[in-house]
Amino acid sequence: MMDIHEILKKLPHRYPFLMVDRVIELNKGKSIKALKNVTINEPFFTGHFPYRPVMPGVLMLEAMAQAAALLAFDAAGAQLDDNTVYYFAGIDGARFKRPVEPGDQLVMDVTLERSRAGIYKFKGITSVGSEVACEAELMCAVRAIA
Repeated sequence: MMDIHEILKKLPHRYPFLMVDRVIELNKGKSIKALKNVTINEPFFTGHFPYRPVMPGVLMLEAMAQAAALLAFDAAGAQLDDNTVYYFAGIDGARFKRPVEPGDQLVMDVTLERSRAGIYKFKGITSVGSEVACEAELMCAVRAIA
C-alpha cells in the first residue's frame, strides 16, 4: 500500500533511525499494518549484544510509533513540512514477549483509539510471524514549531 519512497516523503526519519520499510495495509483513520525487516547490518547490533544480537525493545516501540505517525498523518490528511513535528508523548503497558533477532520481520499492527487537538492515542502490537514480540499503548502529539 505504501513503499519506501512514499514513506520517506511522509516521515522525517532517515537511516539509521527509519524503522518502517513498507506499509501493507492502511485503513484511513483506523489502522495500519507496517513492516520492518531486521538485518544483521543494523548499527545497534554491534553493541546489543555482540555475541547474541537482539533488537532493543525501545526500537520496537519506535517502529510502532513511526507506523502510528504514518496513520496519524493519513487520518489528518497532513503532509510532512518543516514547521510541524510529531512527538512521542507517552507509552503505557509496554510488554516485550520475545526477542527480535537478525532475519526477523516485524509486523506492526497499530490502531488509532482516539484523537483530539493534535493528541493521538494508539494501541500497537508488533509480531514476528504468529508470535507477539511487543505491545503497548502509545500517545503522540503533532505540534507546530517556530
